[in-house]
Amino acid sequence: MTTITMRPYVDEADLEPIAEMLNLCETVDQLDEGISVEELRDEFDAPSLDKARDLRLWHDADGTLIGFGQMWIPSSAEVADGSLWFRVHPEARGNGLEDQIVEWGAERIAEVGQERGKPAQLRAGARSTNGERIAVLERNGFTIARYFLRMVRPLDEPIPEPQLPEGFKVRHLNGEEEAEAWVESFNLSFIDHYNHHPLPVADRKHWMTESSYAPERDLVVVAPDGIIAAFAMCWINPQENERTGRNEGWVNILGTRRGYRKMGLGRAVLLAGLRRLKADGVDCALLGVDAASPTGATRLYESVGFRQLHTFINYVKDV
Repeated sequence: MTTITMRPYVDEADLEPIAEMLNLCETVDQLDEGISVEELRDEFDAPSLDKARDLRLWHDADGTLIGFGQMWIPSSAEVADGSLWFRVHPEARGNGLEDQIVEWGAERIAEVGQERGKPAQLRAGARSTNGERIAVLERNGFTIARYFLRMVRPLDEPIPEPQLPEGFKVRHLNGEEEAEAWVESFNLSFIDHYNHHPLPVADRKHWMTESSYAPERDLVVVAPDGIIAAFAMCWINPQENERTGRNEGWVNILGTRRGYRKMGLGRAVLLAGLRRLKADGVDCALLGVDAASPTGATRLYESVGFRQLHTFINYVKDV
């Protein structure tokens, strides 16, 4: 095997080589995971990311970037729970580099577990059709934990008018002044969901600084008492659409707060989000959902015209 060196992320000079390698991988893999320098910068500037410890680059003997790994480690959990995302240059695959990157991820989350005095586990994912990635994870001791779906809905089909109970209304979030209230509702919406980790307010505020964020697509349902009872954060990424040649938008996050379920609020804000995306000129809407969602989210999405596009497998291993 060629001599390979691993190093931490240094500074913004690393952004372009990383983006170039990830886009080369996308050309081969066709997983809709291309990225721009600007998008990488947004991602790496997230308050919850420790750039010095959670990013790693691998180079061959010629100095060519051939591997990249990123860890996402929530700040609060009963278990030190880290998710590893990685890519390997197409010409460097199958020679053990994938295993090195997984080993780094395991060591990193084990370190966090030791610091927090908690058991540690490592997560990683693969599209169900990506046999190469699945083989890497299985030989490294990962087992299937959960299935997630990507769903799509054409927006040229009729979108019903949202119906809300008396006293409730849909509007967009009023900037950072409502970020804390939104996060409270988010955490009370997803507390029952698989592998939920409380969202820090700083991360929510960071999303609002990203290049593709648009306040008019950040929708909330407000109860008569002023509580944010449900929400739908919708997103259009022009750079992604330019890469793919498609014209798509996302319902990135949708939730209904505990105590406000079974009132049709999730459906109403979802329909409002779809109407917003259609008004903004995209052809279809995408979203991701837990295939075994305890709140029946998949049934809700199907009832308004979404269909399954891809299946993703979440893998986990104890470290």
